[in-house]
Amino acid sequence: MGTRSLRLRHCAALLGAGLLLACSPQAGAEAAAQAERETTAERHPVSGLRIVPLTVESGDTVHRFKAEVANTPEAQARGLMFRTELGPDEAMIFPRDGTESARFWMKNTPLPLDIIFIGPNGRISNIAAMTTPYSLDGVESEGVVTGVLELVGGRAAELGISPGDKVEW
Repeated sequence: MGTRSLRLRHCAALLGAGLLLACSPQAGAEAAAQAERETTAERHPVSGLRIVPLTVESGDTVHRFKAEVANTPEAQARGLMFRTELGPDEAMIFPRDGTESARFWMKNTPLPLDIIFIGPNGRISNIAAMTTPYSLDGVESEGVVTGVLELVGGRAAELGISPGDKVEW
């Protein structure tokens, strides 16, 4: 049996197992590269969450942040609770599915935060600025959200970040 026949049989077997990507050298290399990026992605030393670049476009100005991604129910429930430090260019992003509004509180959170609600169009819908540490009062989005961004309190005003600005991560 020739090499080509063996490869075709191997690919057919992999297809049956749902692993067609292994048959394409390019797709296999892309999958390996993606797995490598996930494995070596920068992690926050306190939360252990993956850090991604995040930008807020305010007119002609682009503000850049390193954002921890709270993408599990546990990480979203914990958020920035008990954290005593958050740098001026650090943030936490809470990805949402865009089907519901969001409500946050400051329970067990010693830092004042700017809680920025991002609508389905990727633009800021509203900002709860300088939230009160440890408060159990809820702050809510104006409509459904695809993400909620938390910055150290006062940072949004300092940078001129406002509703309508574009957020990407």
